[in-house]
Amino acid sequence: MTELTHFDKNGNPRMVDVSSKDVTYRVAVARGRIQMQAETLELIKAGNIHKGDVLSVATCAGIMAAKQTGGIIPMCHPLGLDGCEISFTFNETEPAIKVEAVVRVYARTGVEMEALTAVSIACLTIYDMCKAYDKAMIITGIMLVSKTGGKSGNWHSTM
Repeated sequence: MTELTHFDKNGNPRMVDVSSKDVTYRVAVARGRIQMQAETLELIKAGNIHKGDVLSVATCAGIMAAKQTGGIIPMCHPLGLDGCEISFTFNETEPAIKVEAVVRVYARTGVEMEALTAVSIACLTIYDMCKAYDKAMIITGIMLVSKTGGKSGNWHSTM
Protein backbone atom coordinates (compact mmCIF):
# COMPACT_ATOMS: atom_id res chain seq x y z
CA MET A 1 0.00 0.00 0.00
CA THR A 2 1.57 3.28 -1.11
CA GLU A 3 -1.38 5.61 -0.56
CA LEU A 4 -1.81 7.35 2.79
CA THR A 5 -5.49 6.72 3.51
CA HIS A 6 -5.85 9.26 6.31
CA PHE A 7 -5.22 12.18 3.94
CA ASP A 8 -7.40 13.43 1.10
CA LYS A 9 -6.09 14.31 -2.38
CA ASN A 10 -5.15 17.78 -1.11
CA GLY A 11 -3.15 16.45 1.84
CA ASN A 12 -5.77 17.28 4.45
CA PRO A 13 -6.36 14.83 7.31
CA ARG A 14 -9.51 12.76 7.08
CA MET A 15 -11.22 9.85 8.72
CA VAL A 16 -11.43 6.97 6.25
CA ASP A 17 -14.99 6.25 5.09
CA VAL A 18 -15.69 2.59 5.87
CA SER A 19 -19.43 2.72 5.16
CA SER A 20 -19.13 0.57 2.04
CA LYS A 21 -17.20 -2.19 3.81
CA ASP A 22 -18.90 -5.35 5.02
CA VAL A 23 -19.37 -5.98 8.71
CA THR A 24 -17.16 -8.94 9.62
CA TYR A 25 -15.88 -10.60 12.77
CA ARG A 26 -12.50 -9.16 13.70
CA VAL A 27 -10.02 -10.02 16.43
CA ALA A 28 -6.76 -8.30 17.35
CA VAL A 29 -4.12 -9.45 19.83
CA ALA A 30 -1.46 -7.11 21.18
CA ARG A 31 1.20 -7.49 23.82
CA GLY A 32 3.83 -5.57 25.72
CA ARG A 33 5.81 -5.88 28.90
CA ILE A 34 6.84 -3.91 31.91
CA GLN A 35 10.20 -4.72 33.44
CA MET A 36 10.84 -3.96 37.10
CA GLN A 37 12.93 -4.80 40.13
CA ALA A 38 12.44 -8.33 41.47
CA GLU A 39 11.17 -6.89 44.76
CA THR A 40 8.45 -4.94 42.94
CA LEU A 41 7.30 -8.02 41.06
CA GLU A 42 7.09 -9.95 44.33
CA LEU A 43 5.04 -7.18 45.95
CA ILE A 44 2.59 -7.25 43.02
CA LYS A 45 2.31 -11.05 43.14
CA ALA A 46 1.74 -10.99 46.91
CA GLY A 47 -0.85 -8.21 46.68
CA ASN A 48 1.23 -5.96 48.91
CA ILE A 49 1.21 -2.75 46.85
CA HIS A 50 -0.44 -0.14 49.09
CA LYS A 51 -2.58 1.29 46.26
CA GLY A 52 -4.43 -2.02 45.89
CA ASP A 53 -4.74 -4.99 43.54
CA VAL A 54 -2.47 -3.83 40.73
CA LEU A 55 -3.49 -6.36 38.09
CA SER A 56 -7.23 -5.94 38.69
CA VAL A 57 -6.93 -2.19 38.33
CA ALA A 58 -4.69 -2.58 35.25
CA THR A 59 -7.25 -4.93 33.71
CA CYS A 60 -10.06 -2.42 34.22
CA ALA A 61 -7.90 0.42 32.90
CA GLY A 62 -6.95 -1.56 29.79
CA ILE A 63 -10.56 -2.46 29.02
CA MET A 64 -11.72 1.11 29.60
CA ALA A 65 -8.96 2.41 27.32
CA ALA A 66 -9.86 -0.04 24.55
CA LYS A 67 -13.46 1.21 24.71
CA GLN A 68 -12.29 4.84 24.42
CA THR A 69 -9.70 4.41 21.66
CA GLY A 70 -11.82 6.16 19.01
CA GLY A 71 -12.00 9.22 21.26
CA ILE A 72 -8.27 9.56 21.89
CA ILE A 73 -6.67 8.61 18.55
CA PRO A 74 -7.80 11.23 16.03
CA MET A 75 -8.56 9.15 12.91
CA CYS A 76 -9.59 5.95 14.70
CA HIS A 77 -13.23 4.90 14.30
CA PRO A 78 -15.24 4.61 17.51
CA LEU A 79 -16.33 1.00 17.89
CA GLY A 80 -18.76 -0.80 20.14
CA LEU A 81 -16.49 -3.63 21.22
CA ASP A 82 -17.92 -7.12 21.64
CA GLY A 83 -15.14 -8.32 23.94
CA CYS A 84 -11.86 -7.35 25.53
CA GLU A 85 -9.64 -9.54 27.68
CA ILE A 86 -6.40 -8.57 29.39
CA SER A 87 -3.99 -11.20 30.72
CA PHE A 88 -0.71 -11.08 32.61
CA THR A 89 2.23 -13.47 32.70
CA PHE A 90 4.97 -13.16 35.32
CA ASN A 91 8.60 -13.60 34.31
CA GLU A 92 10.76 -13.86 37.42
CA THR A 93 14.05 -14.11 35.49
CA GLU A 94 13.74 -10.71 33.75
CA PRO A 95 11.84 -9.68 36.10
CA ALA A 96 8.81 -8.44 34.18
CA ILE A 97 5.10 -8.80 33.55
CA LYS A 98 3.95 -9.61 30.01
CA VAL A 99 0.62 -7.95 29.23
CA GLU A 100 -1.64 -9.25 26.46
CA ALA A 101 -4.95 -7.90 25.17
CA VAL A 102 -7.44 -9.71 22.93
CA VAL A 103 -10.16 -7.49 21.47
CA ARG A 104 -13.15 -8.70 19.43
CA VAL A 105 -15.77 -6.91 17.36
CA TYR A 106 -18.25 -7.32 14.52
CA ALA A 107 -17.55 -4.15 12.52
CA ARG A 108 -16.46 -2.55 9.25
CA THR A 109 -12.97 -1.83 10.58
CA GLY A 110 -10.45 -3.64 12.74
CA VAL A 111 -9.58 -3.44 16.42
CA GLU A 112 -5.79 -3.31 16.23
CA MET A 113 -5.63 0.15 17.79
CA GLU A 114 -7.96 -0.91 20.58
CA ALA A 115 -5.75 -3.88 21.46
CA LEU A 116 -2.59 -1.76 21.37
CA THR A 117 -4.23 0.94 23.49
CA ALA A 118 -5.41 -1.63 26.03
CA VAL A 119 -1.88 -3.00 26.48
CA SER A 120 -0.35 0.48 26.68
CA ILE A 121 -2.74 1.70 29.35
CA ALA A 122 -2.55 -1.54 31.35
CA CYS A 123 1.25 -1.16 31.45
CA LEU A 124 1.00 2.52 32.39
CA THR A 125 -1.43 1.64 35.16
CA ILE A 126 1.00 -0.91 36.59
CA TYR A 127 3.68 1.78 36.48
CA ASP A 128 1.42 4.32 38.17
CA MET A 129 0.41 1.98 40.97
CA CYS A 130 4.01 0.82 41.63
CA LYS A 131 6.08 3.95 41.01
CA ALA A 132 6.49 4.63 44.74
CA TYR A 133 8.42 1.33 44.94
CA ASP A 134 10.23 1.39 41.60
CA LYS A 135 10.56 4.49 39.42
CA ALA A 136 12.94 2.69 37.03
CA MET A 137 10.32 0.35 35.53
CA ILE A 138 10.58 0.06 31.74
CA ILE A 139 7.64 -0.45 29.38
CA THR A 140 8.75 -2.11 26.13
CA GLY A 141 7.74 -4.30 23.24
CA ILE A 142 4.22 -3.01 22.67
CA MET A 143 3.20 -4.61 19.40
CA LEU A 144 0.43 -6.15 17.39
CA VAL A 145 0.69 -9.93 17.57
CA SER A 146 -2.14 -10.84 15.20
CA LYS A 147 -5.32 -9.67 13.57
CA THR A 148 -8.08 -11.55 11.82
CA GLY A 149 -10.98 -10.54 9.62
CA GLY A 150 -11.63 -7.78 7.19
CA LYS A 151 -10.60 -7.15 3.60
CA SER A 152 -6.88 -7.73 4.24
CA GLY A 153 -7.55 -11.06 5.97
CA ASN A 154 -5.42 -12.60 8.69
CA TRP A 155 -2.01 -11.38 9.78
CA HIS A 156 0.42 -12.76 12.36
CA SER A 157 3.65 -11.18 13.55
CA THR A 158 6.86 -13.07 12.93
CA MET A 159 8.55 -11.37 15.89
